[in-house]
Amino acid sequence: MPTLFTRIIDGQIPGRFVWQDDQCVAFLTIAPLSPGHTLVVPRDEIDHWTEADPGLWSHCTLVAQTIGRAISEAFGPLRVAQIVAGFEVPHMHIHVFGADSEAGLNFALAEANISAETLDEHAEKLRAAINQLGSKKKG
Repeated sequence: MPTLFTRIIDGQIPGRFVWQDDQCVAFLTIAPLSPGHTLVVPRDEIDHWTEADPGLWSHCTLVAQTIGRAISEAFGPLRVAQIVAGFEVPHMHIHVFGADSEAGLNFALAEANISAETLDEHAEKLRAAINQLGSKKKG
């Protein structure tokens, strides 16, 4: 059975994509820790990041770095965090989000009731920052 992320990638479930290429995609989470909180997800269903081919892992982290720069540009946090936890969905993903302190790394603080309109605004702002930074691959 396909994972939730595969269903999003395949268009069966809506997603706010900010990046798409032949190896991975990046889309906003519906429970963000901060504005622009993005998940970088390989197209292939890989359960754990340690099982990823080194080339794919490298590519995903490079995409995460690009997304991180765009989050910094678009939303101005003190830092941009990257977390690979993998407990929520058994499909490798990298969380990339702004944080102003270590307290901001707590997933229990995720905004569960963010509006669709706000997520759409964040996605547009992030796409614009990715374009401004000169990226060729986008949502």
